[in-house]
Amino acid sequence: MQESLFITRFLNHLFAGPVNALLLALGVHPENPASPINDTFAVELLVVLGFIAIFTLVRCTLSVEKPGKTQQFAEMIHEAIGGLAEQSIGHGYQRFQAFVTCIFLFVLTCNLIGLIPGVAAPTMSAYVPLGLAVAVFVYYNFHGIRVHGPIGYLKEFAGPIWWIAWLMFPIELISHSARLLSLTVRLWANMFAGDLVTLVFFSLFPFALTLPFICLHIFVSIVQALVFTMLSMIYLSQAVAHEH
Repeated sequence: MQESLFITRFLNHLFAGPVNALLLALGVHPENPASPINDTFAVELLVVLGFIAIFTLVRCTLSVEKPGKTQQFAEMIHEAIGGLAEQSIGHGYQRFQAFVTCIFLFVLTCNLIGLIPGVAAPTMSAYVPLGLAVAVFVYYNFHGIRVHGPIGYLKEFAGPIWWIAWLMFPIELISHSARLLSLTVRLWANMFAGDLVTLVFFSLFPFALTLPFICLHIFVSIVQALVFTMLSMIYLSQAVAHEH
């Protein structure tokens, strides 16, 4: 498929060779070796680089007496997500606040990019929500093992009653694995449907008539980012809690 974005063509021009070599080393054969980088990855990369630039700017211009607008906005987001994290995770939530804040900002930005005509939201591609779900899955299980130890964390899967551990353990394993599917499908399906509706109305009606659907898209984008972040917090709280 011919990619339409300039940044995609530019990245393929610079990095097609190394990317192909990496994919082949991993046993993946790209459909188009001349353009192994697609629009979705290119937009994701721009989002990440944009946030790195913003975070660097905020860090270099921190001021207690005269905080700039960028710093004020960053502090507002930080405090809002921190409040949700404190309610969901409880004591020690500060350790995880940076991670869940980055998850929220990345998902929200990727969702809202679908409002740009001609640019598909990265979260419309199923492998983007899947990648985020895998990151959350690995992160909360890592901290569960860190807090309880490998044996102690596995005991959490067995439940509080020893004589039904043989039943609870496989149920818990399936339940945890299903979280990957749940996180992926919920975000992907909602954003795919929302972007599709927005795209259809953009192509059929004047801009003024599409305003209600633009507002709806913004609302759905914010809600889905919050839901994904809240679920990540809940899984973290369950993993690191000392009592279930």
